[in-house]
Amino acid sequence: MQILQPTDEALNRAARILKDGGVVVMPTETVYGLACSALNPEAVRRVYEIKGRPSANPLIVHISEFTQLKAVAESWPKEAEILAKRFWPGPLTLVLPKKAKVPDETTGGLDTVAVRVPDHAIALELIKRSGLPLAAPSANLFMGLSPTRAKDVDEAILVDVEMVLDGGPCLIGVESTVLDLSEEHPRILRPGGVSRADIQAALGRQLGELPPPHLRKSPGMHPRHYAPRAKVVLVKRIDDEAAGLTLSTPTHELQIQMPLDARAYAAGLYSGMRRLDVLGVEEIQVQLPPSTPEWEAVWDRLQKASHPA
Repeated sequence: MQILQPTDEALNRAARILKDGGVVVMPTETVYGLACSALNPEAVRRVYEIKGRPSANPLIVHISEFTQLKAVAESWPKEAEILAKRFWPGPLTLVLPKKAKVPDETTGGLDTVAVRVPDHAIALELIKRSGLPLAAPSANLFMGLSPTRAKDVDEAILVDVEMVLDGGPCLIGVESTVLDLSEEHPRILRPGGVSRADIQAALGRQLGELPPPHLRKSPGMHPRHYAPRAKVVLVKRIDDEAAGLTLSTPTHELQIQMPLDARAYAAGLYSGMRRLDVLGVEEIQVQLPPSTPEWEAVWDRLQKASHPA
């Protein structure tokens, strides 16, 4: 599969593919997504098949502006408008009651739909040109590392899609925060690119407790997810001879020094693990990052990546 630059011609072609029920890999600010029409059950089923993803695991619907929310959501509370005004476009997904026309395939059979406006010019342009809300889970095999560059999309994905648009490296580097607004007390289902503190500040209230582990109202809620092929082991200090991600000075070329800033660390996390995967290491040691609130999304990804298969 050829990886194309997002020229006007390529964008028009990609939009036609989506209208015809095809699948396109598109960039977003978080990770690259496997995009299809969110309203086409057959196209959505194909995305699940390409990823090897369980059909009960809902997808995130991408729209280009807040006014399009009425096309997929039956209703929304005032909190949705407050958060959309503050964080859209951006890496925040809202879970809301769904419109009947949104197929069960897209929502994993639930009566809610997860929606966001991506903060990426190419993704927004593709949504506008196609005239469709796009379901776009990360362009990885189920439980695998999400790609943050077009060239990192797995070969097993590339052989099954019609087009890949190259939008450069993703700035956020981890998936969106998913916030459930379908119940009385808003709560985070998946930490991500928008922090808990920023959401609470915008709403002027504390968020609800974490959901039970069996709840599947959001992607990324399986115990193991976002994992490289190599075994991931979390350690206080990386062994001198080991391969891995370190906060200290590397001792050899198979150790990657990570920044002590949570946002910068998140932006380089998947690409760092992928680099070691490509080099064929069998185990990736990861030095434990700080445990302060701003590291919540990083901790979530590390714990899922290191969970036993």
